[in-house]
Amino acid sequence: MDLVVTIYELTKSFPREEIYGLTAQIRGASVSVPSNISEGAAGRSVLQFRNFLSVAIGSLNEISTQLEIAYRVGYLDRSKLLDIERRIDECLALTYGLRKSLREK
Repeated sequence: MDLVVTIYELTKSFPREEIYGLTAQIRGASVSVPSNISEGAAGRSVLQFRNFLSVAIGSLNEISTQLEIAYRVGYLDRSKLLDIERRIDECLALTYGLRKSLREK
């Protein structure tokens, strides 16, 4: 959830013409992460939950790619990119760990 808030704050500075482009894509992918984790945890089987976690991992990687694009086109400076990438890596580690723990049961 903290990542979503950070993404929304970060993308406020993107150009107005990106509101339906890159801004919407990044925000949508960020909202997808906790949404899929929540939906997967809601009374699903272990296999279904693992699948929802895989979708969340995909969304985290999507965010990373989209932020790299934003950096390359000049919407983000390097320090902001590195900071948010650290946060994404943290989320990835937690989500991979949760998914792995479900496989071992």
